Amino acid sequence: MATALLALGLLAAALGALLGWAAVRFRVGADPMVERIDRLLPQTQCGQCGYPGCRPYAEAIARGEADINQCPPGGEAGVRALAELLGREPKPLNPDNGEAKPALVALIVEEDCIGCTKCIQACPVDAIVGAPRLMHTVIPALCTGCELCLPPCPVDCIVMVPPAPKPSRPAWPAPQSRSTV
Repeated sequence: MATALLALGLLAAALGALLGWAAVRFRVGADPMVERIDRLLPQTQCGQCGYPGCRPYAEAIARGEADINQCPPGGEAGVRALAELLGREPKPLNPDNGEAKPALVALIVEEDCIGCTKCIQACPVDAIVGAPRLMHTVIPALCTGCELCLPPCPVDCIVMVPPAPKPSRPAWPAPQSRSTV
């Protein structure tokens, strides 16, 4: 019995080592063009392009299944950047996907929030926090402005507002060198 268990253990270890070696040896790396395209997209995960997020849209562009002008949050600048990367001519933003808008973030009007959690479930980047039957709030630094939280809200307590300006770095005066006498 002990030799059978020892044999099974050695066989399992050998097969595990073989699988580990095969995983390293035959690893298929990610397509570098998909990575480069994805870095140019705004990462709003809004789905306006017709894909469930920026990464699937980048994959579709790389495969030639999607055009470069389907991302309203990226705007004309995004289309130009994608065209330059892919060696294509820039084209106007496809109006079927929406229009470019200034950057906005969601803000929940606390007095009106009933705590239904539908906005939390709809947020693709987990920028909304709260608990059932309690007021929710948006973490502005995480909000991409995708507006996916607006339709499910039954009391329309979410408004889109311009993001707060980021504080500038203080410019401290350069230290004065002290002359030694």
